Amino acid sequence: MDLNDIVVFTKVVETKSFTGAADLLGLPKSTVSRKLAQLEERLGVRLVQRTTRKLAVTDIGEAYYARCARIVADVAAAEQVVMDMQATPRGRLRVTAPIDLSDRYLGEIIATFLVAHPDVSVELEATDRTVDLIEEGFDLAIRFGTLQESTLIARRVCAIHTILCAAPAYLARRGDPEVVDDLDAHDRLLFTPTPRNQTWTIASGDATHEFGRPSRFASNNFGAVRDLALAGGGIALLSNFMVEEDIGNGRLVRVLPTWSGRVTDVHAVYPARQNIAPRLALFVEHLVKSFHPSPWSRP
Repeated sequence: MDLNDIVVFTKVVETKSFTGAADLLGLPKSTVSRKLAQLEERLGVRLVQRTTRKLAVTDIGEAYYARCARIVADVAAAEQVVMDMQATPRGRLRVTAPIDLSDRYLGEIIATFLVAHPDVSVELEATDRTVDLIEEGFDLAIRFGTLQESTLIARRVCAIHTILCAAPAYLARRGDPEVVDDLDAHDRLLFTPTPRNQTWTIASGDATHEFGRPSRFASNNFGAVRDLALAGGGIALLSNFMVEEDIGNGRLVRVLPTWSGRVTDVHAVYPARQNIAPRLALFVEHLVKSFHPSPWSRP
């Protein structure tokens, strides 16, 4: 089946002439005549009766046209949908991101995106597992750290680092560390994403120090470590995005501010496609712009 032949046939019927169809389609009249002849030969029937004075559609041609006209109209409508989506992004975006980033930061970013693009909806799955984007039908993932080799496209959004902080009540009770070795005498609250991560290396210039062992509290959840720090449980090493607001309002105080943990890149990751949906391209750009103004992000 050649859809072009069907389009030519429908225009011949609608204009009731080869010349009219040729003008409408921008084709030579000979091409229109040839394509109609090819279609009739393939079907083995006469669709149009030709005379020197007029053109008449056969009964079979009328029945065939009724179905073909709907097909051509559906194709035209499908193309219009694509054009409309290019002009006005619409549809659903399925996004996955780490739990802590989703809890603390993504809500406002997504809200401003939805206001700017009212025909787009976002479904966010907050999880710390590595989601198979293609297998599970996600459009985009936000991921921390070094990425594994894959066919996915990765756009660097920003970088974050970890800082030492504690509640004012804890520091009033136990005193402020003045040098890094003073940390050994304090209760240490540690984020342990895996059983192997029992210490973190912090640095100041060329100097390094291991923070965390033995820890007074350890958890694989950043939120739990933050909550214990807020309650005065000790000195914690937390991502700066997690405690930006707490430090700003005085609920936490930065400890040994010249010392910090390693820098971690944050990426927006999505399947490699030649032409990504406009809503996805706009969302990625929105993420990059939203993260860069933050005082804790490092472009």
